[in-house]
Amino acid sequence: MADYLSEFLDYLRYEKGASENTVVGYENDIRQFMEYLKGAGGAEPDLPSADNMDVRGFLAHLVKRGIKKSSAQRKAASIRSLYRYLFREGLIEKNPAKLVATPKKEKTQPIALSVDDAVMLVEAPGCDRLSGLRDRAILEVFYSAGIRISELAGLDREQVDMPQGLAKVTGKGNKERFVPLGKKAVEALSEYIAASDSARGAAASPCPLFLNNRGERLSVRGIRRVVMKYVREKHIPGNVSPHTLRHTFATHLLGAGADLRSIQEMLGHASLSTTQKYTHLDMEKLMEVYDKAHPRAKG
Repeated sequence: MADYLSEFLDYLRYEKGASENTVVGYENDIRQFMEYLKGAGGAEPDLPSADNMDVRGFLAHLVKRGIKKSSAQRKAASIRSLYRYLFREGLIEKNPAKLVATPKKEKTQPIALSVDDAVMLVEAPGCDRLSGLRDRAILEVFYSAGIRISELAGLDREQVDMPQGLAKVTGKGNKERFVPLGKKAVEALSEYIAASDSARGAAASPCPLFLNNRGERLSVRGIRRVVMKYVREKHIPGNVSPHTLRHTFATHLLGAGADLRSIQEMLGHASLSTTQKYTHLDMEKLMEVYDKAHPRAKG
């Protein structure tokens, strides 16, 4: 049984070029489905023998447990991908997940910080210690470039061009793109790198940009802890996460007049429709723009 799952995960890694975080997510979703099959039948889970009702039953089981619709939708997508692969490889005769409807995802607007809160957050770390210089650089790069947490964790020193104010990041599907680094981000990075050179030891290639206290690459989990430390310290309200800084980056650019296509490129979105969620301007701002711009707005 594990062979089917292992082959599928290898397909994601080596043929689709999925990140390890994505592969782990797929594996967790499918193993949860396998546990459901095991519980339903009282025997070892048999992925090739599962039918349409098994998939429907699993999704209904998730909803009954109160799981969020977005999580149920993601798990359904994992299962559909697995069975598409098994069907395409001739390992099953029918795809049991093909016609299964999934719960509609709740429409939520991304949370963005105000300009004042964003500035307060990125300026929170003290710069009298190496850890503070690092944390300041992390927050400045997040807000300046709008990159994903996995992209920031994967940055190497060789990928940052300080004079040009650019960084080359590797996004989803191993796609590379250049993102801008503002003046404040470049300054923070320069100070951190200069101070951290002694902790890096012999130069290695690639050389991780952000280091933990052991001189190793700072992990995604470590970066998340850094961000949340200062969110709590500054009592910033709302459900703030590292991804909030990505939303904040896009929202502030859009509010300042940047066009969606440019924001799409900087965020690394494959589809413009993904970027369009940032067009949620409040009605007061919308009416203010309308009143100033439209020739018939004031009678």
